[in-house]
Amino acid sequence: MTIWEKLFGNWGSAAARQFDVGGASGAVELTKRHPTFSLTKQGAVTGNLRVNLSWRMRTSDFDERPAFGTTLRHPLRKFTPQVVQAQGPAMVNVDLDLACMYELQDGSKGVVQPLGNFLGSLNSPPYVQLSGDDRFGSGSGETIYINLDHRDQFKRLLIFVYIYDGTPAFDRTHAQVTLYPGNGPRLEVSLHERAPEARSCAVLLIENVKGELIVRREMKYVYGFQAELDRLYGWGLQWGRGYKQTKV
Repeated sequence: MTIWEKLFGNWGSAAARQFDVGGASGAVELTKRHPTFSLTKQGAVTGNLRVNLSWRMRTSDFDERPAFGTTLRHPLRKFTPQVVQAQGPAMVNVDLDLACMYELQDGSKGVVQPLGNFLGSLNSPPYVQLSGDDRFGSGSGETIYINLDHRDQFKRLLIFVYIYDGTPAFDRTHAQVTLYPGNGPRLEVSLHERAPEARSCAVLLIENVKGELIVRREMKYVYGFQAELDRLYGWGLQWGRGYKQTKV
């Protein structure tokens, strides 16, 4: 066996699959090739499922210095822009919000989101609650909690991200949605596709399929807001214009 075969003999679909579904961090990255994950089969259907949105602004289209593991998993990302942690409003011209449309088994539907202060409730319907609103891309980001002790009440949950304020700039941000189940690895979805004019993105769909909770990567960008996502997924809610209160 040659040195090349020893080093790169397993470089192919099998090796790429290993990089997609896990690494040194123990995280599972949901990708186009591997878009689904069963929380039920993982035994992660009790307690609170934490869904976090973190984002940073890109400062340049050059001079990217990715971590070694990231380069192995996604070789072409070494050509993507460098990102830096946003520190305040002077460095940030876009406000990303994390939200969730819910449909329960009894037919009730709604949305949990910062806009309109629809923060939800963890211990009563819809059993989904938003922690707060991060306007500047801080390290903690925004978090939605889902009470899986009431998993039988859920029919489907759509996790989505929208740009509340600023120029449509998904292509200028480095955003990631991460799920933290009560058991097993965390699930990661990166919003790295280029969609410069989009204002909203359906990221994940959590469905109750015959009693099994399945997470599916969606990554569908739309050029409108919640109403357009609603039409795309047939939610049937009534939408109106909303605003956030100005912070002082």
